[in-house]
Amino acid sequence: MSRISVRGFAVASATAVTAVGSVVGVASGSVAQNNDAEATAADATLLSDIPVGQQAQVQTASLAQQADAQAIAADTTAKKDAEEAARKAAAETAIAKKAAAEKAEKEAKDRAEAKKAASRSATRDASSFPVQSSYTVAQVQAIARQIVPSGQFQCFSNIVDHESTWNYQAVNPSSGAYGLVQALPAGKMASAGADWRTNPATQIKWGLNYMNQRYGSPCDAWSYWQANGNY
Repeated sequence: MSRISVRGFAVASATAVTAVGSVVGVASGSVAQNNDAEATAADATLLSDIPVGQQAQVQTASLAQQADAQAIAADTTAKKDAEEAARKAAAETAIAKKAAAEKAEKEAKDRAEAKKAASRSATRDASSFPVQSSYTVAQVQAIARQIVPSGQFQCFSNIVDHESTWNYQAVNPSSGAYGLVQALPAGKMASAGADWRTNPATQIKWGLNYMNQRYGSPCDAWSYWQANGNY
């Protein structure tokens, strides 16, 4: 209590100490201390004039100050924690966005490479395949596997299965659509070769080009076919 910075209480404490010292001096018979005793008595009267609740008030004020200091410290700590959490969340968000951007970029490159590969395959000259008077389904599919990119072959095959069941001479009696991919009008396949009626390689080359140009790839064409029943 003697350390509390309250003027009135400090004076009262000091006066009380002086009073105790004066009593000890009187008991020893010192004349000089008699004067001190008189002064102390006067001081003691002053101490008795201090309100009884003053010490409790001083203690309460001190506790209030301590509580305020603790509250300020807690607020500061909470603010620092919040700032640190915000920085951490921002860093995690930035990392996630970067990863997503890199993934999207990679997927875009992969699609571009697939289209380039499809384009390269599609430009293969049909004359590189031996011309036959007729072809079995297995032979036609083997030719298609050499022209259509491996990653797109199944989608291409799905379309051909539904359009012609791999019959390169299939004709739609109502529309006149012709060949493996049922080109309409059939004569459009002449852009891939004059032998489009009898050469499945020519039909495959034209069909792959058509799917790439109109839909982006055979798999994109197959997605459209599934949704619409045609392409």
